[in-house]
Amino acid sequence: MPNAHCRALLACACICACTLLAACTPFAPPPAAMTPAPPTQAPLWQQPGVQLLHIAPQESLLTITVRRGGALARLGHDHVIASRTLQGVVAPAPGRAAFQFRLDEMSVDEESLRQAAGLTSTPSADAIAGTRHNMLVRVLDAQRYPWVRIDARRSGAEARVGGASELLDADITLHGVTRAVKVPVQIKQAPDGRRLQASGSLLLKQSDFGIVPFAILGGAMAVQDQMELAFRITATLDGGTDSSAPGSGANPGR
Repeated sequence: MPNAHCRALLACACICACTLLAACTPFAPPPAAMTPAPPTQAPLWQQPGVQLLHIAPQESLLTITVRRGGALARLGHDHVIASRTLQGVVAPAPGRAAFQFRLDEMSVDEESLRQAAGLTSTPSADAIAGTRHNMLVRVLDAQRYPWVRIDARRSGAEARVGGASELLDADITLHGVTRAVKVPVQIKQAPDGRRLQASGSLLLKQSDFGIVPFAILGGAMAVQDQMELAFRITATLDGGTDSSAPGSGANPGR
């Protein structure tokens, strides 16, 4: 086969691979309105008498960064996926929080978030669209498992790791699998108790949730198993926003 023909086939394969490489989370255009979580029975800590702060999605952000791997990694792209539609509540007194977001409401590769993550390459719109479709349909089965859920709780006084930082126990449910992790969190609460902000980051593995990281060409082009999760969550007594409040805005701590 002529060398030019070989090079053309290899280039075609690499382009196809780049369109498929992406995060563990599927990408789809966000709907016009945030989809409410399906109703579930509230746990005891959410019963009447317990003060709840409601997450303000306009001031909250969760990002997942996934990176390319393999011998031909230079031909692919790293990606940043973001959720700006977090739903849930925080109960400061018992030290509990529960929130969730839909996979198909996440954005992909917002330029400002790519810059914040130190990513220099720029994936094409076609690459992002191809990744979104394949991850939704072929990897995560997002139609069957549309929600990611996090249930966090304070372990006790011994969980403090210095200053206003605490080490929380969290159960993360993704792709129908729940894993228990420990999350270092920086917590800031207003003196009147009506506003709270929590930020932090942690590393997770796709394989821990039964997800097989995407790979082609015998692993020469692949998605790394490890993913980087960062968040900044603001909760208020009424779930509203206050753009004049210190620390508002939605850049997750890293």
